[in-house]
Amino acid sequence: MHRTKVKVAEDALDANTTIANANRGDFDRDGVAVVNLMSAPGAGKTSLLEASLRDLDGPRVGVLEGDVQGSMDADRLSAMHIPVVQINTDNGFGGECHLDANMVRTALPDMDLGAIDLLVVENVGNLVCPAEFKIGEDVKAMVTSVTEGEDKPLKYPLMFRSCELVVINKIDLLPHLDFDLDKFLDNVDTVNPGVRTMLISARTGEGVEAFRDWLVGVGERAPARA
Repeated sequence: MHRTKVKVAEDALDANTTIANANRGDFDRDGVAVVNLMSAPGAGKTSLLEASLRDLDGPRVGVLEGDVQGSMDADRLSAMHIPVVQINTDNGFGGECHLDANMVRTALPDMDLGAIDLLVVENVGNLVCPAEFKIGEDVKAMVTSVTEGEDKPLKYPLMFRSCELVVINKIDLLPHLDFDLDKFLDNVDTVNPGVRTMLISARTGEGVEAFRDWLVGVGERAPARA
């Protein structure tokens, strides 16, 4: 029975990879670079995007917004006149804890890829499942917050290991928390040696410019439009 479950999981991931490759083909054809932005719930992905996209000078950006239900985050970003497409994963049984390649593919007809250079996929808040599913992205990045504790890289290593960038958000709260930043950074380096990290407060704006520059750099990776 255990082997049967493993085979089903492998088949599901293989099917997802096939669709992710199809997504990748569409993105390449339209010259769009894609960031898969992940985090636990409440780490501050949307706040970071609000702070960094407001004055972004460079690539034209669109957002696919993943949530189980509702459109609160999408509404916040669309108010900034950014193209946003909502993806809700609620299937009547609680909803999926991640976006997969097929969910993204289903949403693509509503996003004019020809009108953007950079697509940010704000994944469903979860520290496990989103890291397991490719969606056709160029790069995975994650936002973690100092309110989550130093142990998260060791407890959820796949998420931290799969990312090119780890953003540590809410650093303005450090004076009020029992959080050892050096220990946290050591734990990150243990699971993903040498990964780039950024210390940011989306609320105060500290460090946001570095993330904005990183987004611009990802946008520059996009292939020429076919």
